[in-house]
Amino acid sequence: MQFSELAEKRFSVRKFTGEPVPDEIIKKILKAGYVAPTGCNKQPQRILVLNTEESIDKLRKCTKCHFDAPAAMLVCYNKDECWYRPYDGVPCGQIDASIVTTHMMMEATELGIGTTWVMHFDPEAIRREFLIPGNFELVALLVMGYAATDAKPFPGHSEFRPEYEIIFYNHF
Repeated sequence: MQFSELAEKRFSVRKFTGEPVPDEIIKKILKAGYVAPTGCNKQPQRILVLNTEESIDKLRKCTKCHFDAPAAMLVCYNKDECWYRPYDGVPCGQIDASIVTTHMMMEATELGIGTTWVMHFDPEAIRREFLIPGNFELVALLVMGYAATDAKPFPGHSEFRPEYEIIFYNHF
């Protein structure tokens, strides 16, 4: 599949079959995140795979947006290991973790796995439930599984602002 087709095909899946995601598929999705680019190749990303009944039960305590997915990946970055822009000290970690999450999300789509990038979670609850170290910044929760046959994109999924409002050349 061409990347443009893949990008158009992908949507946030909020209804899953409940069928477990096989380990070999999870490994392929993780590989896509592993090879993603990061600032100065520091690779500060840390990915917590949640694919057991116990871990999914814990996840349900941390967000209402679990959509009963059979698996999830919590993407964080280690603040002590990420690159910082020298001019103003802005860390690259959140961008790195976002790139990693996007790579995994697109690979999952290619493999027939539906995903939703969840930001609506209680970070302190996640830290408590999964013993996340204080130097790890939580960025994204990628819930995943096989999409239910009646899963549909959000109604506004294919609506876009005009390009002239978004894209500028040489000045704003």
